[in-house]
Amino acid sequence: MAESDRPTVSPWWATGVVYQIYVRSFADANGDGIGDLGGIRSRLGYLAELGVDGVWLNPCYPSPQHDHGYDVADYTAIEPDYGDLAMFDALVAEAHALDIRVLMDIVPNHCSNEHAWFRAAVAAGPGSMERARFWFRDGKGAGGSEAPNNWLSYFGGPAWTRIVEPDGRPGQWYLHMFAPEQPDWNWEHADVIEHFHHALRFWFDRGVDGFRVDAPVPVGKEPQLPDNDPPSADALAAGAVENPHVMFRPEGHVVWRHWRRVVDEYERANPGRDLVMIAETYAPKRPDLLAEYIRPDEFQQVFGFDLLLASWNAAAMRRGIDDTIDALTAAGVPSAWTLNNHDNQRTVTRYGRADAALDGSWAANNVVATQAPIDLELGERRARAALLLMLGLPGCAYLYQGEELGLPEVVDLPDAAREDPVFVRSNGERLTRDGCRVPLPWADDLSTSFGFSPSVVGRSSDPPAPPWLPQPADWGRYALDRQTGRAGSMHAYYVAALAARRQLSGRRGRDLVWLDTGSSECLAFCVGDHVVVVNFGATAVTLPATLHDGRTVLLASVAHAFDATVVPPDAAVWLI
Repeated sequence: MAESDRPTVSPWWATGVVYQIYVRSFADANGDGIGDLGGIRSRLGYLAELGVDGVWLNPCYPSPQHDHGYDVADYTAIEPDYGDLAMFDALVAEAHALDIRVLMDIVPNHCSNEHAWFRAAVAAGPGSMERARFWFRDGKGAGGSEAPNNWLSYFGGPAWTRIVEPDGRPGQWYLHMFAPEQPDWNWEHADVIEHFHHALRFWFDRGVDGFRVDAPVPVGKEPQLPDNDPPSADALAAGAVENPHVMFRPEGHVVWRHWRRVVDEYERANPGRDLVMIAETYAPKRPDLLAEYIRPDEFQQVFGFDLLLASWNAAAMRRGIDDTIDALTAAGVPSAWTLNNHDNQRTVTRYGRADAALDGSWAANNVVATQAPIDLELGERRARAALLLMLGLPGCAYLYQGEELGLPEVVDLPDAAREDPVFVRSNGERLTRDGCRVPLPWADDLSTSFGFSPSVVGRSSDPPAPPWLPQPADWGRYALDRQTGRAGSMHAYYVAALAARRQLSGRRGRDLVWLDTGSSECLAFCVGDHVVVVNFGATAVTLPATLHDGRTVLLASVAHAFDATVVPPDAAVWLI
């Protein structure tokens, strides 16, 4: 599609940079060892100086925290550990004053088993209206002792749990595609549709600028709930549960069309609001499935996860970029790129693995990774190059908290400290997501959990409570106060990269054009009138004169200076 044929895209989210905040691990304002809204407010100035356009908050609704907020007990309130609605309103107002938009996370596939409607469903008994809001079914076999079908949970084990009926007898089973504490909603029920419409409007009324929509893929089930083809042993070991009776169902798209109408109606009634819904749609190597979610009456954006899941080699990265761009920008929708989030190993660890360049080293699954040796120095070098690659692409970019500090994955958490339900459900056999959720180090001060918590709690001289996940003993080496003002630090590099991206904002186009580097291990492309070059190989690449003539280096991923003609190994450069 030619540039002139595309619809004009002007909203902030089309080209913005959004910073993901895992609330529980960002900053603790009251000393209880748990991140909170007050901690976020205290760091808004930091985020403004970093240069982001928006923040995305992981779920901060009331929750028993079996999956740390993704088991929602109330969609229109704030988790008491994090604050209250007044604190949330103040956060939004202060963020907006700094020209930072606020996105929330919303969870449509399931709720908490402590949600009022699920408790009512258990109490109401079989055949009740309350149970119709969920997927309650009688079991098979003698006395209904077997699950209604053979579906498996994404978190391991069966996707069904049997309840005890109000009279004390073993009763029906309910469906949960994730943990047993997360019963799936039945989106065929009108009450569920209206329940979420109310929640969307509630947060829009409080100034929220949009939603990252969690796990949209399993929303909508084949109504007859037939058995699935049994997965292979390899698929089970990798946690790759494929179930066409649940995934990418047409019933789910009915839901997103409902939601888009709510968003569009709200914008019409409130001129000046630029609202966005972005889908967490994991569909590796299936761009056709991504395209289904960004039809004009559904989501405005979906994540381009193929870049995140790609191995560290030029062919894999180009394939991930091309597939995403072909699916999304060809439809007039800007891509949303990311290199990491709260479900994936941190980039310096991922790229530092000895097998990081091998095809399939990461793309098989976003939770499972190899146990290859890790070189963190190499990983950081590659992570810096990957940042320039991502920020140079057309569209918007999402950053995960702590990546700007160069934090590695904490791979050696003791089993007793792990809280991810994936670890429990897989009997410890699958890598968990706790390692990328360890609380951030703001200061090289062990007495305050490396600056994560305040030094004094109220009027007491008692130290703060330990952080909810233990921090490594050397966490202080990554602390913000160790990096601020230090040339060459990862933090300084992120600040410079985001500033350079803003500097180029008026010169960036919407089309990507690949350029010849003369090397199969080196990629180059232009977006507008600037060129991005990334060398994935182990040796330096001398660029052809047609690529660098008349250009100078705006920013490079390596600390030492170099000219525009040679790109060192595992490095990236922006040429203008």
